[in-house]
Amino acid sequence: MSIPTSDDRLIVALDVPNVLAGVDLVQKLGDSVSFYKIGLGMLTGGGLALANELKAEHGKKIFLDMKFFDIGATVEAAVRGIAQFDLDFLTVHGDPHVVRAAKEGAAGKDLKILAVTILTSLDRADLDASLIQAGDIPDLVTTRAARAFEAGADGVIASPNEAALIRALPEAQGKLIVTPGVRPIGADLGDQKRIATPAAAIANGADHIVVGRPVHTAANPRAAAQAIVAELNQA
Repeated sequence: MSIPTSDDRLIVALDVPNVLAGVDLVQKLGDSVSFYKIGLGMLTGGGLALANELKAEHGKKIFLDMKFFDIGATVEAAVRGIAQFDLDFLTVHGDPHVVRAAKEGAAGKDLKILAVTILTSLDRADLDASLIQAGDIPDLVTTRAARAFEAGADGVIASPNEAALIRALPEAQGKLIVTPGVRPIGADLGDQKRIATPAAAIANGADHIVVGRPVHTAANPRAAAQAIVAELNQA
């Protein structure tokens, strides 16, 4: 049986302390991974420099997970600065004014703006503590997704449990759904509360899945990534 090659549907989160650890993980993964996510945790450790290196020198696709949220002018300026690096995905919060500003900042570039609906680490009790309006999480997620699409978002970040509901939205036609909270069978749940397996996430309508700990904490990260790719190919 042949070993699967990389699959752009798998995005590996470089949730490691600094650039050196990131480079080490990328070297271990080799050609088994073609798409990486770099988030806020890596930003002060040289994450943007690593993103540029992986894109320009290694031909990797890059998802910059910044979750921008601010007044429109500030978001637009920040996204315009990021867009010059020709990266692939960038997250902002799904509030319509934020999405519209981000799209202005990305104008003329291929950078895809992905809107965050509700973080997959949150449940209803967390939303209550933050004074978020009442309602079931799936209903809130699909409403936020629809409004983000209407504001111009290229896609959304959403739990795999809500991916099917979002995919069914008329506004979702031609849009991307990227799902964190994905755990291979038998993996530790970590801080995620709304999860699914890779195959289930794709079957529910996701275009890309984001996997972090199950790859970078594995004894053999390359084998762990290859197993996920194999599961995606069977979905």
